[in-house]
Amino acid sequence: MTRRRSRVVILLFASAREALGRRTLDWPVSPDGVRADALVRALARTYPRLGLALRASRFVHNGEYLHDLSTPIRPGDEFAVHPPYGGG
Repeated sequence: MTRRRSRVVILLFASAREALGRRTLDWPVSPDGVRADALVRALARTYPRLGLALRASRFVHNGEYLHDLSTPIRPGDEFAVHPPYGGG
């Protein structure tokens, strides 16, 4: 299995991006994947500066907003963190 395929690409937007100073993370996952809620908890533990942004965020899995955080996130998937933001 390649490095990319054993990982999830995490896209960070707005305050989540600012908290880490980067746009993406490559996150290792088991071949069986991980539930979205467990992934969010692991991100908060690993990157405490993300905590506030994660609590207020919406999450997108492979281009679809998640309404159920028990959704499995599998290797090769894309998981985006969208904190509240505005524009104009």
